[in-house]
Parts: sequence; structure tokens; C-alpha cells
Amino acid sequence: MEEVFMRLSLPCIIIASFIVSGPAMALDLPAAPPGDRPLNQFVTAVEKDGSITFRLFAPTAKAVSVVLGQRSPLEMKKTEDGLWAVKSEALKPNLYEYYFNVDGFRSIDTGTNSPKPQRQVNTSLILVPGSILDIRDVPHGELRLVTIPSKALKSQRQTYIYTPPGYGETSKPLPVLYLYHGFGDTVASWVSQGRAPQILDNLLAEKKIEPMIVVIPDTEADIPEAIPENFPGADRRKNFYPINAAAVDRELMEDLIPYMKQHYRARDDADGRAVVGLSQGGYQALVSGLTHLGTFGWIATFSGVSTTTVPNEAVEATLNDPEKINTMLRNFTVTVGTGDEVTGKDIAGLKTILDEKKIEHDYVEYKDLKHEMDVWRPSLAAFLEKVFKE
Repeated sequence: MEEVFMRLSLPCIIIASFIVSGPAMALDLPAAPPGDRPLNQFVTAVEKDGSITFRLFAPTAKAVSVVLGQRSPLEMKKTEDGLWAVKSEALKPNLYEYYFNVDGFRSIDTGTNSPKPQRQVNTSLILVPGSILDIRDVPHGELRLVTIPSKALKSQRQTYIYTPPGYGETSKPLPVLYLYHGFGDTVASWVSQGRAPQILDNLLAEKKIEPMIVVIPDTEADIPEAIPENFPGADRRKNFYPINAAAVDRELMEDLIPYMKQHYRARDDADGRAVVGLSQGGYQALVSGLTHLGTFGWIATFSGVSTTTVPNEAVEATLNDPEKINTMLRNFTVTVGTGDEVTGKDIAGLKTILDEKKIEHDYVEYKDLKHEMDVWRPSLAAFLEKVFKE
């Protein structure tokens, strides 16, 4: 039998080897920009007037465009040397996101080092300087990426922790703000795209905000029963959000808050603790903040998912006790872009409840903006200017 097996298998092996090696030998490596010219002629750059010249070296591509933020695509033109380029209009200072459409394939800008933090990376970032998002010549806080053992989630969890300039072992206990990102993003999103450290540094230097510690956890629990990628988009709010929110809430209460009490000079009273988030993170802020009113004195949801589309019994029970909310919360902030088609319905439903039940809250609309960072970064800056004030 073994001899027969060898006679039968040998041709199969030869054929398999040809199939595997044949096509590989025919493939060429991607072309690189010519080595006799400076690389800056082939990569994206911000011009002196605030415009952006987008460049992509793709000699064999047939059609390339760039999508900048919420704008319509810009058609790029190809030169003889294989470079595609287009220049935008002069832009106001801001951090912009963009991507290339290369023959129907969505691509990051491989010529820069600033991808948007995402679970599936498909977007790049570029800064037009001149705003609160800049790294200015001011005292800077310290940003640490710490790994916290989570008993609640049975895993090791990476979390960013910002401490203000001058913080040390002799510092007085400081208030703590917990800041959650949105769906599809990562623990680095509020750092790299949200520019939270720069906003904090610059507002502190202007004496517009109180010194505080900011904890930036991962909004995704990544437990076996709640992996985002395992859920179809159509069923995500029904099946994924409730499980994930409950798990992340356990992590917050059982792991993160105790960790901060043990390792940092953090206040341990509700008035000294805030929970904030955008989009999916806004739902997390709603769930944790309203479920644990005695733990948090400040809640903010920026374009957040709400019980309008993701019911939650604990949140709904608390919303039915407006007197308790008005007594225990120092501030409840809700913001949204007027053109938001992702969570606009959620925010409208939440606002209706708050208005009908006479629950005190600050509501801010950002005219003509959609589900985007141009809503969330200003929302964060504005909230920072009022949180933890006596």
C-alpha cells in the first residue's frame, strides 16, 4: 500500500509544486519612486497656504482619487513618471482624515506615517497647523500606555492614562475623566485622532480647565461572545452593543476605577469622576454613568448611541427618576452634528426623553456637521472647560 501511495502521490506533488511556484515566479514587486529624486516630490504635504498636495506613486493604476473628510472625491492626475497628484483648496487649521481610491480599492496613504487608529485601517490623517490641536510650546502632561489586568474580562487590557504637568506623588488627589472611543476605532483613537493630550495641554496652559487625570480605555471588550467583527452590521446594535456595554461597564467598575485608586492620586467621590464618550463610546458613557449615579457626577455623550436603538433596562429605570438625576449629576452634556445620519436618531430620542422628564442637561448642535471628529473634538474641549469646576 505504501509503494502504491508513493507512485500515486509523486505526480500530485509535482503538479502542486508547479501550481504554487509557477504564478509566484511571474509576479513582479511593486515599483518604487526613482532614486535620483527627493522623496518629498512623491509624498503628500501641507503647503504654506494651508492647502494639501496629495501625492501617490502608482504607475500601473488606471484611476486614482482622494476623499478628504466628508467632501466629494478629488480626481487625481497622473504624470509620466507614475505619480498621481491633486491640490486641495486652502484649508482651515485642523486634523483631516482622507483615503485614496485606487481603481476601486480603498487605500491609506503609504507615503506618510499617520494612519487613523482603526481596527481595520483604511484611512490616513494629516494636520494643517494653527489650532488647539497643535503641539505648542507649553508645559506638557505625561501620557502613559499601561497594561491593566482585567479580572472582569479575564484579559490584559491596554489603557492610556494622561496626567497633567506637575503631577507627582505629592500632588493633591485629582479628578478623573474616563474617555471612550467609537465603534471601529482603537484605544489610540482619542490620542492620535482626537488629539486629547494636545487639547488638555493647551487648555491647561490657558488656565481654562482644571487639572485632571484622563483615562482612555478600549471601548471594545473583545470577550469571546462580543467580538465586533463577528456580528453583521445590520444586527450589531441588537446583538453586540448590549453584551459589550455590560462587559466594559464591569471592567470600569471592577478594574479601572480600583486601579486608579491604587496607583494614582485620584479623587474617590462622584463629583471628582466623569464618564464621556463618542458614538458607541457615548452609549458606554450613558450606560455606566446612569447605572452608577453614585459613582459619576458628570456624564457627556457626543453623537452617542442611545436607548432609542439599543434598549437598556438600568438606563431606562434611571431616566424614569429625573429628580434623582438632577440631584446627583453635576452636569449631563449631549452633543450632535445636525447632519448626523448614524446616531442623529439616537440623540433626538434621548433629547426627547430628557425634555419630557425635565432632566437638566446641556444640549449642543453643530450645524451642518455629520458623524465626525469636527463635532467630537470641540465637544471634548467645551466639556473640559466646565467639568470639575466648583
